[in-house]
Amino acid sequence: MGKRDDLIAKYAEDIKTKCGMTPDMDLLTKVTIGCGPAIYNADASTVAGSQPSELETVKNNFLVKKLGLADGPELMDAINSVIDTYGRSERTKYRAVVYYLLTKHFGKDAVYG
Repeated sequence: MGKRDDLIAKYAEDIKTKCGMTPDMDLLTKVTIGCGPAIYNADASTVAGSQPSELETVKNNFLVKKLGLADGPELMDAINSVIDTYGRSERTKYRAVVYYLLTKHFGKDAVYG
């Protein structure tokens, strides 16, 4: 297995153990690939759930630009819901997992069709 496959396996484990869900491996793989080289950078591969500026970046760059959602308060509500699902006290929140959970939350799997 390559490094990306190892990371996808790690993300799948987080979804199972920390979020209590069974991951859709095909979608998780596509979301991970969509994150690009950020998954290999220790800082860029995670989301700082307690930093408002980081959450704004997730909202603008992922939800609005990538998923094509209209900006509104429900986007930040969804991000906070996903952070709660992942676990606010969880120090390492992987970007690919957060993006996967948001994609599922909004039913936007087709974006990765």
